[in-house]
Amino acid sequence: MCSPGEAPPGPAPAGDLPPEWETDDERMAFLFSAFKQSREVNSTEWDSKMAFWVGLVLARGRRRGAVRTCLRELQNGFERRGSVPLGLGTVLRELLRRGKLQRESDFMASVDSSWISWGVGVFILKPLKWTLSSMLGDSKIPEEEEVLIYVELLQEKAEEVYRLYQNSALSSHPVVALSELRSLCAGLCPDERTFYLLLLQLQKEKRVTILEQNGEKIVKFARGLHAKVSPMNDVDIGVYQLMQSEQLLSQKVESLSQEAEKCKEDARSACRAGKKQLALRCLKSKRRTERRIEELHSKLDAVQGILDRIYASQTDQMVFNAYQAGVGALKLSMKDVTVERAENLVDQIQELCDTQDEVAQTLAGVGINGLAEMDSEELEKELDSLLQDSSKDSVDLPPVPQMVLSARVSDAELEAELEQLSVSAGDLAQKTPSASSEPKTALGLNL
Repeated sequence: MCSPGEAPPGPAPAGDLPPEWETDDERMAFLFSAFKQSREVNSTEWDSKMAFWVGLVLARGRRRGAVRTCLRELQNGFERRGSVPLGLGTVLRELLRRGKLQRESDFMASVDSSWISWGVGVFILKPLKWTLSSMLGDSKIPEEEEVLIYVELLQEKAEEVYRLYQNSALSSHPVVALSELRSLCAGLCPDERTFYLLLLQLQKEKRVTILEQNGEKIVKFARGLHAKVSPMNDVDIGVYQLMQSEQLLSQKVESLSQEAEKCKEDARSACRAGKKQLALRCLKSKRRTERRIEELHSKLDAVQGILDRIYASQTDQMVFNAYQAGVGALKLSMKDVTVERAENLVDQIQELCDTQDEVAQTLAGVGINGLAEMDSEELEKELDSLLQDSSKDSVDLPPVPQMVLSARVSDAELEAELEQLSVSAGDLAQKTPSASSEPKTALGLNL
């Protein structure tokens, strides 16, 4: 019998249905009718009807969060005024062809899932059924109660399981008991069958591997979001057993602590009642329990110390692998580099630098000497011309005072200097240019 959903199947809520569901009877009569035998008869109508139901089927699965469905459940969910869609089988076949849906039996047969214990009759028929399914494809309309899987939804929920584990305390080591993982995912996977399907998807993606050890299933997760899980080895099993021992010892210590506390309370009650011998027996029992707790604590410390060493060795192995990879990469990058070649290269660089310096000095010397030899005569001519022009335009000026100003000048000295400047200015205004051939002074400088 079909039992695919996590929630009881039933009609879809009105808010999840298109507007014409209740208002357009003519349109809904067309959509509820069966598909034509061939799409070529009227491809427009065929495609329109297919698009309507494909979107509705996929939206229903996502709204319910159920990774499994079947034809019967969908017919009940889309019942309208006592009628069910007659073309849903064709729609499901199309979704199977597109890869949006997959038969649950085909999915489980595609994964090495011999650890699954629930009997669904898949593994007995696995070789023949998987071969026939691969050869014939999904051209057959599924049976009413044949379980189908929403492929994308299954992948998304499997990713949620992986992230939930990574963010939990269980991720301290990659190996975890299946029962503990099931408890962790209780809110995400309401039923056990869905939980196993999600684990199968993770196993198909090579992100988990599952092993049955002494009647108990243990799961090993890959490290990192994009890493692939390595096969379960003896170290993983040993660590898992140590972790189980640690958990059992911790539970036993807690139980004995409660027992010791009870003995203490019983002794106190006996004392109040005047029953001294009973109180002594209770105290003796408390002491024995405390000694057992101390012994268990020492054993627990030893187990935890072994686990710490194992974790440290795994970290050391990671560092060793990183160093080894680094050495290999360094060898490749340095394979053409030797000390002799490096020294030769440095010598060549120094030689080229010396040559460059010599060339630069030569070029600089040629430019300066050439300019001096080429322009020396012209510069001398220009200098003579300037001397002649300055002697023609020169005027007599009073000599520059030779006195040295002291740091502080009196008012009388300043007035005397000002009077002398005024007299010199008057004499300068009365003078006329002289025709003497004696050299003149220009600006007080003897040229």
